[in-house]
Amino acid sequence: MPVKFIFNNPQMDVWMLIHQTYYSVLRCEEKLFTGTGLTTQQHAILMAIKNADGPATPTQIADWVDRNLNSITLIVDRMEKSGLVKRVRDVRDRRSLRIVMTEKGEQYLKQNTTMSWQLIKDLLKVLSEEEMRQLAGLLEKVRQQAIEQCNGKKSLREVNISERQHLSEFLNKAINGQE
Repeated sequence: MPVKFIFNNPQMDVWMLIHQTYYSVLRCEEKLFTGTGLTTQQHAILMAIKNADGPATPTQIADWVDRNLNSITLIVDRMEKSGLVKRVRDVRDRRSLRIVMTEKGEQYLKQNTTMSWQLIKDLLKVLSEEEMRQLAGLLEKVRQQAIEQCNGKKSLREVNISERQHLSEFLNKAINGQE
């Protein structure tokens, strides 16, 4: 059973809650995906591939899912063996590889995205829209500070409006079974 820690220091309260919330949400996702043929990491990689501009590079995928390139390569290796993705040579630069989703990967992504979206709605239904906006803003501040602390003031690449619309359209289609 999870433990609720009570500290006299608000920094410790927030720090512990960030960690506990992350792990609780991750457990929910893992439980949700059990038996579907995908892990949460594989689902995130399929989402990145689906929403990249053209066939995705491993570096683009790593950026999208905020993982290091080595871990992406290992996960993609397993996904390729499972028939979810395939590697293709870049047309312009034959030394580079691109990752493309197979039809099987498309089917798994659609199924798991629908389930995942329902989980998101279930977990966030305790917050009003205004509370979600406030929480997003606060978490963004903490994330930016962590990035600056670890990467020496490296800024985030912002996703432009057309990419947001594309992702939103994809999620809506996947959720409503229109993809």
